[in-house]
Amino acid sequence: MSPPRAPDPRHRFAELYRALYGDLVRFVQRRTGAEPGSAEDVVAEIFLVVWRRVADLPADDDAARAWVYGVARGHLLNTRRGDRRRQALAVRLAEAAPAPPASGDDDRTADAAARRVDLARAWKRLSAGHQEVITLTALDGLSAPRAAEVLGISPVAYRLRLSRARRALRLHLDHLPRTAPAAPERTSTP
Repeated sequence: MSPPRAPDPRHRFAELYRALYGDLVRFVQRRTGAEPGSAEDVVAEIFLVVWRRVADLPADDDAARAWVYGVARGHLLNTRRGDRRRQALAVRLAEAAPAPPASGDDDRTADAAARRVDLARAWKRLSAGHQEVITLTALDGLSAPRAAEVLGISPVAYRLRLSRARRALRLHLDHLPRTAPAAPERTSTP
């Protein structure tokens, strides 16, 4: 008599997907307040992780269900942490702008403050992907090959993304509404 064969991972994954999909969509909606379409996107990402780790699935159905919910919870927590990091990065980026001159020149101090505010506003308009590539180089100090490793792409692809991100940042800076400079005071002559 031969030992029982291990179930096919594809079959096991398909069964789990059918059994848990609707429950996971509701799980994500309850925890994030996401619309159904957005929750389905998140669940798709969760099942991608499950597929990649299908060999780690417990054999027992109840244990496998709990394991998938643990993966979902971890994914949601990682997403929240990433959102908080991006928000904190916008603040750090504004703080990283050059400090105003110490000479007390009010015009230069006001100019520097306005540039920092403009940069922070332009940063918020960038996509998360553009923010990430600029951050890896400008704030984290990684070379293109190292930053490319972080993103899992080639150094050439990274340089292209960085170029596009910088261009997008410049465009956002150029398209911010400017405040009109104060008109110089005119002195009347008698």
